[in-house]
Amino acid sequence: MFQPVTLIGSPVSPYVRKVLAVCAIKGIEVELDPITPFMGNDDFETVSPLRRIPVWIEGDVTLCDSSIIVQYIEETRPGPALWPADPVQRAKARFIEEFADTRLFDVLGWKLFFQLALKPLFFGGEADQALVDQARDADLPALLDWLETQTPETGFLFGDLSIADLSLAPAFFNARAVKVEVEPERWPKVAAWLQRMTDETPLGSLNKLARALLRTPIEHHRERLTEFGLTPAARSWGGSVPRRGPMTPR
Repeated sequence: MFQPVTLIGSPVSPYVRKVLAVCAIKGIEVELDPITPFMGNDDFETVSPLRRIPVWIEGDVTLCDSSIIVQYIEETRPGPALWPADPVQRAKARFIEEFADTRLFDVLGWKLFFQLALKPLFFGGEADQALVDQARDADLPALLDWLETQTPETGFLFGDLSIADLSLAPAFFNARAVKVEVEPERWPKVAAWLQRMTDETPLGSLNKLARALLRTPIEHHRERLTEFGLTPAARSWGGSVPRRGPMTPR
């Protein structure tokens, strides 16, 4: 018998949507504290030393980092499996997850979404336009050129839906929110795969929730959850003053 689960983090975060998608696929009910990135209170640091989301709390178990959380979910609630059964394919899926969490998010998350959307909103600064231009015009095309070679014309990256797909796709929604698109003429397989991820997986509805939250004042985010079938957590770790974590870019 499992303990009730609280997940801390706003679905605006691609990492939170990744965990929520895994929970939806495996039938795990969670209570969600949708704190916005950088808005944790003083107590938040006791459950997330790096002040990052998501955080998974299940009884005495507290876990940070989306990849660690979904691996824990896979090991404790194995069906349906989200890692390929073949050891080679499973290792490749883990690399794709690492690639998504690090290099892809550095470009789509930190250099584009953070610079263009979050930095002005929370910290009052202007975007580093040189960084944005480099990410949009050079870094992202190079990443997409490689992804185009890895993406099948039909289905998902390793046949069945896997953690590789669920790790890669969410950050592209955040890029779209700041008007950075995957051009179907240039990267047709990636564009078609992203559409399948929207149409055929829980990420479709989760992206709609993220879009709704982006248009909603932060103080009303908890109210919006019920419209999408999610339960707000009884306790919140949210604060009123934005603050950077120890690894947040300037």
